[in-house]
Amino acid sequence: MNAASPPSEPIIEWGWAGRALEGVSGDLHVVVQFDDGAVVALLDGLGHGHEAAQAAGAAAPIIEAHARESILQVLQHCHEGLQKTRGAAMSIASFDARDSSMTWAGVGNVDGVLVRAQLDSHPRDRAISTRGGVVGYRLPPLRAERLSLSRGDTLVMVTDGIQSTFTARVPIACTPQELAETILVRYGKATDDAHVVVARYLGGHA
Repeated sequence: MNAASPPSEPIIEWGWAGRALEGVSGDLHVVVQFDDGAVVALLDGLGHGHEAAQAAGAAAPIIEAHARESILQVLQHCHEGLQKTRGAAMSIASFDARDSSMTWAGVGNVDGVLVRAQLDSHPRDRAISTRGGVVGYRLPPLRAERLSLSRGDTLVMVTDGIQSTFTARVPIACTPQELAETILVRYGKATDDAHVVVARYLGGHA
């Protein structure tokens, strides 16, 4: 899902891939871009089918409306907005071009990894630290982590329909769209909804 009015010079390039187990997927990505920033979120509605999709979909307009706020505030807004649904697992990241940083947090089993473009200045990757709970049902104490970014650093988020071993080989030379499709094909499970969203940072210094 795109922002209605993206900036003239977006700070991320992104792509996604997914498939449903039962006709409609309960997994959903939301991407919002604005001047000097972008928000990327991935949701996994509990269970499968229409009710799971309804839970994930309820979060999309909330994220879009509050994208400029802190991600912990966005998570709180989503928690309040999803209380009449099944609830969802959710990870969210906010990119800030003003200081070349990304802040992220997660609730439930939506995994994320930041793959570094410059191995000499940063570790190979960083994994998101998620907290157990369900957005819309039981929100745990939240903590956001802030990371410095270099141009080309790439965020990959996946739902639990993707095998956790996807981090063993992330072909960062691919475009974000190619990378998302590759991960889905190689690591997607046949027993669950599966969804991948990839965002590459375009700001900072090469």
